[in-house]
Amino acid sequence: MQTLFPLDAIYPEGFSYEPGFLSSTEEEELLAAVQELSLSAFVFQGYEAKRRVASFGLDYSFDKGALLKGSEIPPAFRPAVEKVAAHLGIAAGAFEELLVTEYPPGSVINWHRDAPPFDLIAGLSLLSDCRFRLRPQAPEKQVRRATISLTVQRRSLYVMKGPARSEWQHSISPVAHTRYSVTLRTLRKS
Repeated sequence: MQTLFPLDAIYPEGFSYEPGFLSSTEEEELLAAVQELSLSAFVFQGYEAKRRVASFGLDYSFDKGALLKGSEIPPAFRPAVEKVAAHLGIAAGAFEELLVTEYPPGSVINWHRDAPPFDLIAGLSLLSDCRFRLRPQAPEKQVRRATISLTVQRRSLYVMKGPARSEWQHSISPVAHTRYSVTLRTLRKS
C-alpha cells in the first residue's frame, strides 16, 4: 500500500502512516469484536483516565513496573493482526500485546512514550479520526523542532519503530466523537 505523501521528509525516522488500511467491512468486523469485550477504566498512577481499555497477551503493569501475562488475543482480532503483520513483513506471533481502547468525546492521551518493554507499536483507528501529535523526547530537541501533528483517519494504520518509538513522544488531542483503537505491540529484544 502506498502512502499519500513522503513521510521521510516530514515525520521522524521509523514513523509511517497508511490511510485506508482497513476496508469498511474490516472496520465493521473489528467494531463488532470490540462490542463483545468487557472494557475497564484505564487507571494510571491512581488517576482514572477518561477512556476504557481491554488488554490481551502481555500487558505492562504500571503499578508493578513489569509485564504480566493476560488473556489470549481473541480470535476475532486475528485477521487484523495477520494483515498488519503481513504489511510489516513480520510474523503475526511477534505481536505480544493487543490493546483495545475506547475514547469517548473529549478524551485525550497526554504526552508519553509507550512502556519500556515494548518495541514496535502499530495502531488501527476505528469509527472516527483523531489528531495525533509527535515531539522529540529530549527537551533540548523540542526547542529546535516544533510539534508534528497529523489527522489519523478512521480505518488507518500508523506504525512507530526505531527512533520514532524511542526518541519521540506522542499524544492524542481531545476527540470530537467516540473513537476506538486497536494497538499492537512487539517486545524489545534483550
